[in-house]
Amino acid sequence: MKQTVVIYPSPGIGHLISMVEFGKQIINHHPSFSITILITTVNPSTTAQTTPYINRISQSTPSIIFHHLPNPTQNQPNHHQIPSIFEILHKNNPIIHKSLQTLSLSSTISAFIFDVFCATSLQVTTQLQIPSYFFFTSGANALSVLLNFPTLHKTNTGKINSHNLPNTYLNLPGLPPILATDMPSPIFNRNDKSYESFLAISNSAIQAKGIIVNTFESLESRAIKAIRDGLCIPDSPTPPVYPIGPLIAEPTAGDHGDSSNVDCLTWLDEQPRGSVVFLCFGSGGVFSAAQLKEIGVGLERSGQRFLWVVRSAPTEDKSKRTLASVEPDLESLLPEGFLDRTRDRGLVVKNWAPQVDVLNRESVGGFVTHCGWNSILESVSAGVPMIGWPLYAEQRLNRVVLVKEMKLGLWLNESEDGFVTASEIEERVRALMESEEGRELKERVLVAKDEAKAALSEGGSSRSALAELVESWCL
Repeated sequence: MKQTVVIYPSPGIGHLISMVEFGKQIINHHPSFSITILITTVNPSTTAQTTPYINRISQSTPSIIFHHLPNPTQNQPNHHQIPSIFEILHKNNPIIHKSLQTLSLSSTISAFIFDVFCATSLQVTTQLQIPSYFFFTSGANALSVLLNFPTLHKTNTGKINSHNLPNTYLNLPGLPPILATDMPSPIFNRNDKSYESFLAISNSAIQAKGIIVNTFESLESRAIKAIRDGLCIPDSPTPPVYPIGPLIAEPTAGDHGDSSNVDCLTWLDEQPRGSVVFLCFGSGGVFSAAQLKEIGVGLERSGQRFLWVVRSAPTEDKSKRTLASVEPDLESLLPEGFLDRTRDRGLVVKNWAPQVDVLNRESVGGFVTHCGWNSILESVSAGVPMIGWPLYAEQRLNRVVLVKEMKLGLWLNESEDGFVTASEIEERVRALMESEEGRELKERVLVAKDEAKAALSEGGSSRSALAELVESWCL
């Protein structure tokens, strides 16, 4: 029977892209393998994002097969995004069990790769005696926090709480000193509905046969060493760790079908080298109407050329949150007359732009990012320095590492409720694009770009880690 690797990503385009790229690497290294990717259906907006991408990959890489799982019944409304994902994926387990049993009739399942939110599937694969590996789509610094979570759970006992968080610095294995408020939000809030779920994820990662992480050795060497040395899991053996990144998606300019979004590439090609700052905040990041206007004022005052991806404000007028999908009305969302006054040096596109393509244009000299890990890796691989504006998940932690450890980006100061002023935006954009500090960032990120390329080349650290992993499945 043919050998198959089963990959089980969390719902959403960001996690799917990383795991598809990993599947491609497996096939490139060992063409006799086939890849089966299990797709969970959550809601129409997620499907709308992923369907064009899945169709393109199915045509270009027939060795990757997508298996769409039936939508598990959900008995309660979605009031909190992360617990809802946990609930859906837990209810997937009987479906996963049946799918793996059926697949095993025609294939030898050499390995099962589960994503961070899919950790509950380890119960199924343990029962079926399938070698299972934890795939972490973020970086090694965030991984070190996750692996250290059970220890924090035992030792904290409420000492760090909402009253003293702003003044509490943590010294954790592999990390620079970090404020507790820059840690992922559930870590110190035992009343958070997702606290127990993240604790279970941590324990599943520790029980896996190996941990695959989307990073490369030279980018996060301290965190990787701390994990391998067992400092993050003091009470049990640490599974083998395989840094196999950066996993960068192929250009996706045709996936969204809106020519105006792709036309931005033509506009970029007409701009001077390194002159454009790109603002984009991932597939889930949105801002309030007030914050959007403030960004517009700051950009206009900065005097810089810009490409800005704008999404509609959320229904609830919070400073920032996730998932607004309606068509944005730019005239009402942006400052009055903004589009006319900046038309000679700026371009605003709605909802989406082909980010990998954009970052690799010679005219792009800076990136204002939400610090999602995929975006950081894409920017590093393109040699573009960043301004960090984290919105959710582990992005505040990513910003600390990006600015203080890697020194590849600038910090953006926020008020307590997360609001950023126009003057702060103006100052940071100018610093990135015009100052000596910005030039030094550019030099460092170009070195990191070369290191990323070397890691994936023959004899490189990520290529070697992948070879070690895949060859272990052939024994």
